[in-house]
Amino acid sequence: MINFEVLEYVRPDGKCPFAKWLESLASTAALKVAGALHKMRQGNFSTSKSVGSGVWEYKIDSGPGYRIYYGKVGKAVVLLLAGGTKRAQQKDIELAIELLKEYKKKTLH
Repeated sequence: MINFEVLEYVRPDGKCPFAKWLESLASTAALKVAGALHKMRQGNFSTSKSVGSGVWEYKIDSGPGYRIYYGKVGKAVVLLLAGGTKRAQQKDIELAIELLKEYKKKTLH
């Protein structure tokens, strides 16, 4: 079994969209997200699906349907892009796609 490194994407301006979202959550919701991140580190992506453009959505079956949006970088690195709920799913996916494009542009130049 591969252990994955889970990193947060930091934008060129120093902001971290995933951290900002996580900090906005109530403690019980943040614990659910922490549990999901632990599963990701262990290679458990059973509730993940591709949402396009290299972005994946990890669904947490709790509360309002929390989601973690990430990209895969290399074979064993997960790059956390954004988070959200089912309600704002499309907007969150669009943001995550934009962030992954930004990351790729930044790292390829």
